[in-house]
Amino acid sequence: MEQRMSVQLYADPCTVNCRKVLAGCHLIGAEYELIYLSYFAGGHRQPEYLAINPNGMLPALKDGGFVLWESDVILQYIGAKTAQHTGYPSDLIARSDVHRWQAWSSAQWFPACYPFLVENAVKPLLGQSADPEVLAASVATFHRFAAVLDAHLRGRIWIVGENPTFADISVAAPMHVHTFQKLPLDRYPNIRAWIARVEALDCWRETDPLPHFPAPAE
Repeated sequence: MEQRMSVQLYADPCTVNCRKVLAGCHLIGAEYELIYLSYFAGGHRQPEYLAINPNGMLPALKDGGFVLWESDVILQYIGAKTAQHTGYPSDLIARSDVHRWQAWSSAQWFPACYPFLVENAVKPLLGQSADPEVLAASVATFHRFAAVLDAHLRGRIWIVGENPTFADISVAAPMHVHTFQKLPLDRYPNIRAWIARVEALDCWRETDPLPHFPAPAE
């Protein structure tokens, strides 16, 4: 029997990890109450929030008296509690495969994509210019891990199994504004085809971060 629930999510939808959790909730139809904290305004550094997550990072979950940080673990908790087995498989091998790709995304893919996000998307919002040296130093790492993902996606529609899962959401999140990030995707046709499929999902369209970004600085 599927368990209905509503948890509180402290988040700013414009950030990578918040968008990940919100899109994952939409993927499996999990209910939540959004407690909006502006990342750019420093809402995650206020004492009230630091009492919830002393790391001062978004997102965080509250379910009654239980508090949880770390976006992938938040998704795993919500998926297990909601018991929606398409987006978060119950089969041990499939679920472990989802966890593997979530861990890979956190440890390898996010750091590979992040400099492009900061330099090409965030800095312009703050009226700053991208640092070409930082971008040049980031290219080799990006290509190393993009090649891993592209090879895995060869002949596959989704990262794990026959349906979109949390694996797709977690891996897509670090490149969620890839056009603005200017990620060097030209040599990766499988990634480009896959991210287009992710972007066509209702859960992805419903959590579009662009309306939540501040206007570019003059």
